Amino acid sequence: MSSVHTFPLGPLQTNSYLVAHGPEALVIDPGGEPSQLLSHAATYGLRVQHILNTHLHFDHLYGNQALHQSTNAPVLVPEKDIPLLSSGLGSGNYMGMPKVDSFAYEPISEGELTLIGLQCKALFTPGHSPGSLSFYFPDLGAVFVGDVLFAGSIGRTDFFGGDLETLLHSVRTQLFTLPPATVVYPGHGPATTIQEEQQNNPFFET
Repeated sequence: MSSVHTFPLGPLQTNSYLVAHGPEALVIDPGGEPSQLLSHAATYGLRVQHILNTHLHFDHLYGNQALHQSTNAPVLVPEKDIPLLSSGLGSGNYMGMPKVDSFAYEPISEGELTLIGLQCKALFTPGHSPGSLSFYFPDLGAVFVGDVLFAGSIGRTDFFGGDLETLLHSVRTQLFTLPPATVVYPGHGPATTIQEEQQNNPFFET
């Protein structure tokens, strides 16, 4: 049995996702102190095996170190976003935000992964950041997109490494080619579906 639980964490209420499959779980974008998430995992007997980051902006990283210390799960990050970690956008020394605790990580690139017994496709979706990955789980009918696509909107492209045309291309070629019923889990705000955004997102009106 599989499930997805959402925990808005940190100063920007980043959606942090606990994805469970049987007794194993992974976390996507732990954006703040992870005690709520860990408590939920303990209550349901879940073992966190992996920590994934869709991209390396500070508000998606705040819980990485604490979560790693608590679970010993490796932190997997988009390889092409790693340079952001040496900037304020990645370290948190930005717009008066708290500093991100440094964390060990393993780089990953787009391609096929198997995580907690589930097939996962890491899709290269730059535009909000230069190396953003979206994680598509066919068996869950779900894609975790970070800040590339939101319900009725798209991610900002005015940060370093962002580009509007690149982002729109990423969504059209990587996300809108997924099955229409696929649930889209964004970095902020409510979930949506691929079909809903294809039909109603104003940034993709034809």
